[in-house]
Amino acid sequence: MTTQDTRSAKLTIEDKTYEFPILSGTAGPDVIDIRRLYSDAGVFTFDPGYTSTGSCASSITYIDGDKGELMYRGYPIEQLAEKSHFLEVCYLLLYGELPKAAELEDFEHRVTSHTMLHDQMNWFFRGFRRDAHPMAVVCGLTGAMAAFYHDSTDINDPWQREVATIRLIAKMPTIVAHAYKYSIGQPFIYPRNELDYASNFLSMCFAVPTEDYRVDPILSRAIDRIFTLHADHEQNASTSTVRLASSSGANPFACIGAGVACLWGPAHGGANEACLLMLREIGTKDRIPEFIQRAKDKDDPFRLMGFGHRVYKNFDPRAKVMKQSADEVLGLLGIEDNPTLQVAKELERIALEDEYFIEKKLYPNVDFYSGIILEAIGFPTSMFTPIFALARTVGWISQWKEMLEDPNLRIARPRQLYTGATRRDYVDIENR
Repeated sequence: MTTQDTRSAKLTIEDKTYEFPILSGTAGPDVIDIRRLYSDAGVFTFDPGYTSTGSCASSITYIDGDKGELMYRGYPIEQLAEKSHFLEVCYLLLYGELPKAAELEDFEHRVTSHTMLHDQMNWFFRGFRRDAHPMAVVCGLTGAMAAFYHDSTDINDPWQREVATIRLIAKMPTIVAHAYKYSIGQPFIYPRNELDYASNFLSMCFAVPTEDYRVDPILSRAIDRIFTLHADHEQNASTSTVRLASSSGANPFACIGAGVACLWGPAHGGANEACLLMLREIGTKDRIPEFIQRAKDKDDPFRLMGFGHRVYKNFDPRAKVMKQSADEVLGLLGIEDNPTLQVAKELERIALEDEYFIEKKLYPNVDFYSGIILEAIGFPTSMFTPIFALARTVGWISQWKEMLEDPNLRIARPRQLYTGATRRDYVDIENR
């Protein structure tokens, strides 16, 4: 909910003054409503990266980067990660309130009943090379769902929107797990309805037809927390991409596929993969001081991945929860002697004590710990971003649904500051 403030902002251009209303949300900074700026004053704002621009009004997720706070629908992420589980968080993000017992049971049943893929979709995987990045496969299969589920592509039908929502949340783990199995040459494992969401995903990734597979509850809980902590994160690049695609009226599967494609970037969803690659580059604990010095050198292009965050100017609240899970997983698996994990833990210790990192507030972030956990469980780095996409799907859908229900919905059309050539006449090729 937004309210118009009695205050206003005034902009003076030459000898004319223009007045714009100030809007207040329920939390966070006030905003200046400049929707009439161009029509009234004939100018645009210039904001590369949109870092000072509010693109929408949303009631889903709130971040206070200075305080290190993240809330889903008003609930602190720490409480949800400790007391809730992923499908309950999905319900909260989608419908705005925590479910009652009967509501949660019904929601879990609907998701569980839709985890299988249309059998013909399995042939799509075989169209990719075996060495294709799993993210390329996930991106392709997500968009391809529109070719199989025609009865849930009409965005103007509330029931079809609901069916598409359930299908995407239910089938994304199957798509991601199949992409992994295909990459390592193992047969696909079908989902099992008796397992919870996270355990089912681990089963589809690591079970084989020749023997029974038991999901360890500590690993399942760690994966469930990863899903919960990555479920939504306000108007980040991939979420904004989903909203941008949605504004054109595109079907839900195309919109979520666009979000998957954006997430693939190393500065976004690929950050935890880049973090593990950096740890491997460091190699051994005795080389850490060398890389610490390089990170402090402004003239050195090397950057420590997994530290600091564009939004959080304090400790990433998700990282605190993830660190606990990392300790539990490493303790369970007894792999503290893994060289990469040794480097990670020593780098974490040094960074938390080094004055440079403390002053710059370069704390380990969620990508640092999630990469450690996923590698310890047995996932290759190429699977990190697909797992992120799996978790973020519910956030994308929540934002998509909210946008379609917004009475102020318009197709997105960012403007530009043109710096190219002015009008010039065509010259025939023989005269050039």
